Amino acid sequence: MVKAMSLQEVLQGVVSLVVEFTECDSCLVYLLDGDVLVLCASNTPHPSTIGKVRLKLTEGLTGWVARERRLLAISREAYKDTRFKAFGDLPEDTFEAFLSAPVIARNRVIGVVNVQHRLPHQHTGGEMEVLTTVGEQVGCVLALARMGEAAEPASHADLVLSSGPVQPRR
Repeated sequence: MVKAMSLQEVLQGVVSLVVEFTECDSCLVYLLDGDVLVLCASNTPHPSTIGKVRLKLTEGLTGWVARERRLLAISREAYKDTRFKAFGDLPEDTFEAFLSAPVIARNRVIGVVNVQHRLPHQHTGGEMEVLTTVGEQVGCVLALARMGEAAEPASHADLVLSSGPVQPRR
């Protein structure tokens, strides 16, 4: 990640590494725009959702992770959790296992990284540790990027989304 890359390319690279390590079916990175979490990176083949899928901090498992600043691991039937929010048109709505960690910059939550498996999956300690570290490292990258911006965008989501579109790697 030392070569010149847009922030979206960096996030897509992170997503690819997480997918490879966890062997998950879905990895999604949400970043805060005010009090709304915006989907900014994904390994899924529906790029039209980038920047469009939005969650309030009061919604879903993802919002809970952001509010509570805590890792969340559900090994089966995540869609039955009372905190779960279905979108209706996303395949992840029916995935069984859910692992999520906050993205932290300067001791503040600025986003969330989600890992989902179609089938039940018992998350390992290594997976949980890696996802927590990824959340911290993504936060550091975004904090450094903001410092380098002369005219600072209004949010971390704006910072990433304004860096140009990237197609997910398969």
